[in-house]
Amino acid sequence: MLSLRLRRALLLVALLLTGWLLAGLTASVQAATGSWSTQVPGLMVAMSDRASASQNASPPAAVNLRAKQLERIQWQFSHPPGALLNAWLCHPEQCVALTGMRGSTTALAGRTADEPLHFRFALRPGQRPVRVQGLQMIVNYQ
Repeated sequence: MLSLRLRRALLLVALLLTGWLLAGLTASVQAATGSWSTQVPGLMVAMSDRASASQNASPPAAVNLRAKQLERIQWQFSHPPGALLNAWLCHPEQCVALTGMRGSTTALAGRTADEPLHFRFALRPGQRPVRVQGLQMIVNYQ
């Protein structure tokens, strides 16, 4: 069985390769696109009436995103099997409900790309506290 650290590294590589493939496909349709990726520390989610926020995921300082807009964001996270959580991906102007532990969204398209993003999680009523980990995202912008 693979160690948790190796599984996380393999998942990040798979997510990055998928992002690069998608960026390459969209680059042929739209010019001046770019992407950045990040991983943020996991967190304990302990309440259903108040969401827990992850650390901010900010673009690398070397990437100039001034006047750029978000396009597509791919996300990934994990939690124990059977855990029932509500999850969101948030920009300072809007949060988007996530449909599962991995996927992509264009719901934040058009928002400013130089703002930090973060995940939010809340337990569904009656659930025990849950540790969410492996929080990753690839952000495509234009």
